[in-house]
Amino acid sequence: MNIPFDNTYAQLPERFFAKQAPVQVPDPKLVRINRELATTLSINLEWLESADGVSMLAGNTIAEGSEPIAQAYAGHQFGGFSAQLGDGRAILLGEIVDSNGARKDLQLKGSGRTIFSRGGDGKAALGPVIREYIVSEAMAALGVPTTRALAAVTTGEKVLRQEGPLPGGVFARVASSHIRVGTYQYFLARNDNDALRFLADHTIARHFPDAAENENPYAALLDSAITAQASLIAHWMSLGFIHGVMNTDNTAISGETIDYGPCAFMDTFHPQKTFSSIDTGGRYAWGNQADIGLWNLTRFAETLLPLISEDSDKAIEIAEASLARFPEQFNSQYVSRFRAKIGLPAEAPMPLIQETLDLLASQKVDFTLFFRHLTKVAAGDSPETITSLFSDKEPFEQWFAKWRNEADPANCLANMRASNPILIPRNHRVEEAIQSAYNGDYAPFHCLVEALAKPYSEQAEYADLEKPPLPEEVVCETFCGT
Repeated sequence: MNIPFDNTYAQLPERFFAKQAPVQVPDPKLVRINRELATTLSINLEWLESADGVSMLAGNTIAEGSEPIAQAYAGHQFGGFSAQLGDGRAILLGEIVDSNGARKDLQLKGSGRTIFSRGGDGKAALGPVIREYIVSEAMAALGVPTTRALAAVTTGEKVLRQEGPLPGGVFARVASSHIRVGTYQYFLARNDNDALRFLADHTIARHFPDAAENENPYAALLDSAITAQASLIAHWMSLGFIHGVMNTDNTAISGETIDYGPCAFMDTFHPQKTFSSIDTGGRYAWGNQADIGLWNLTRFAETLLPLISEDSDKAIEIAEASLARFPEQFNSQYVSRFRAKIGLPAEAPMPLIQETLDLLASQKVDFTLFFRHLTKVAAGDSPETITSLFSDKEPFEQWFAKWRNEADPANCLANMRASNPILIPRNHRVEEAIQSAYNGDYAPFHCLVEALAKPYSEQAEYADLEKPPLPEEVVCETFCGT
């Protein structure tokens, strides 16, 4: 069975990547196939679920038409620049034009050492594979631009991590591309303007073809990336999502969410909430994500300066003007999404948004449950539905009176229902799925994936997944898995 590969990145100059086959694993076993996604990619399901298909997903065999490569990139990691990172545990098998005419990368994560592994084993433990499958598919169902999960397999071997030997896994990821801010930084660090132009032209053709018609296509590329990131980060924040590791090598030019390592959805709300075990300074806290997005885009702009204009002063002037538009674009998206969540008409004053978040933070209220119950009250439920979330009733009652005055539930209810999910991948449930998988039980994993496929729908059979964690179930830290 042939996968319909149609590769373009592998046709770029060889300094963009290293040709690299995945390593062999001893005993691959299928955990889950994303059947809907496989169908969209025109991959035969019967073959993909067969021993031959699972062998390909584990990296043991190479499908016809695949040109496996490890991509080169650099990046700022927590503010510190590394001139060479690259795919240290991932192999891009190739590209597929799906049934909608969209070009997609097919990549294996956890597929062994490459020249970019920097001393690592290139493998993935099963836990991070389970996490990325659950969260990326949940994000897709929530409507957030994201990479997707095609499959998860076990490898039949152990990988050594800080907590000891763990079952190994390989994750098959689908993305609009794996071009990152760090990909551009890799060539800027080498003063390779020819490569920057190759890369920019490739990116424009793949993601932003309208930019090619612009008088200055490279300035238009920067504008397009700014718009995409402003929209993406506002969407994250409206769902209480914290990426956890917004390094420039984890920032996709396409505007998709990429690299679900120490990510998390908040339970109790606080704007400075972090979960990542490595983010000790709170650099990537929920409330800092827009500022970090602009910081990352500024690094992207630096890489485009030689292309925007041969006159460096003029190039800087053009880039700064583009970057100056990010705050307005982000704020517009952020306000629009929170107005929809709260049930405010477009002309409503904005202060109630911040007052709502201040109230949730001061009362340590569950973010998702609050908006879920507010939607139910807007639909006609008793206010007691939401009052019970607050330990101090008086501040809530003052807020609620203001909400009654400013909101328009009758006309905004559809927006509220479309903006306030009933189910999110709660951290304790993801952790439960991971630990169960380590013990050979995949039922919690399958249950979560199936429930989260319809996050805005009432699903009585999954009502238990709506509940926040008990005190002993609270997850305070998440890990990237390397």
